[in-house]
Amino acid sequence: MNGQKIPLVSGLWLVGVPIGTARDITLRALDVLTSADVLAAEDTRSMRKLMDIHGITLGDRRIIALHDHSNERAVQGLVEAMQRGQSVAYASEAGMPLIADPGFELVRAARAKNQTVTSAPGVSAVTTALALGGLPTDAFQFQGFLPSSRAARKRAMADLVAIQATLVLYESPKRIAACVADAMEMFGPTRPARLCRELTKKFEEIVGDTLEDIAAHIQTKTVKGEIVLLIDRAEKQIWTAEELEAKLRNALETMSLRDASAHVAAETDTPKRDIYQMGLSLER
Repeated sequence: MNGQKIPLVSGLWLVGVPIGTARDITLRALDVLTSADVLAAEDTRSMRKLMDIHGITLGDRRIIALHDHSNERAVQGLVEAMQRGQSVAYASEAGMPLIADPGFELVRAARAKNQTVTSAPGVSAVTTALALGGLPTDAFQFQGFLPSSRAARKRAMADLVAIQATLVLYESPKRIAACVADAMEMFGPTRPARLCRELTKKFEEIVGDTLEDIAAHIQTKTVKGEIVLLIDRAEKQIWTAEELEAKLRNALETMSLRDASAHVAAETDTPKRDIYQMGLSLER
């Protein structure tokens, strides 16, 4: 289906493109790609292929490459086009721009020159994985790619262990086995988790109930494609009144009641008022 040529306001248009299946693009995104005065893309070949699939012609336009290794002149040239009253459409290689993808510098530069920044939104691997993974989605934290070195990756994981939200990680096929092994060490092998691979594509796969399930699965095959790793939140510990009282007594040895209450409340994720009332009872 061809996009319809429509008038666009000048400025920057962030265009969401499919993460796999080409038909997942929105009609509005097709209109923007058809109508924009200037086209920019993280991967010009992927953009050209997507436009060819949907019958969108370039005409006298060309696709400007803009990725992590682009120089400042590329960004400056696109902003200058906006300042001349032109509409600039930018797309990442897959999914929504700026979600673990390039484009931040362009958005910041456009806003610095008071240019309009808007979007024709589309699919994202983050939300697609969350929907398919079956883990809680009332709260989630997107971490993107963790560091590639083991020591740095484990330090990053240490900061995530107690977070009360489903963790969403991107990982490469080459590093996924090492990442899952570190996750088992840091989160525990029985922490609920899902490996989501090649989302919306022919070989889409959702595997694992726990981290150790995922580790066993990837040991038996060569993992390829785009990967999202979901890790469930830590179970909230239930503290007995006796345990809370013991912690409070210990804190009161070196702190005031107010400070001790705040300390124990933060450590146990218990309302500070309840701890403070417990302290008053102890004093009486």
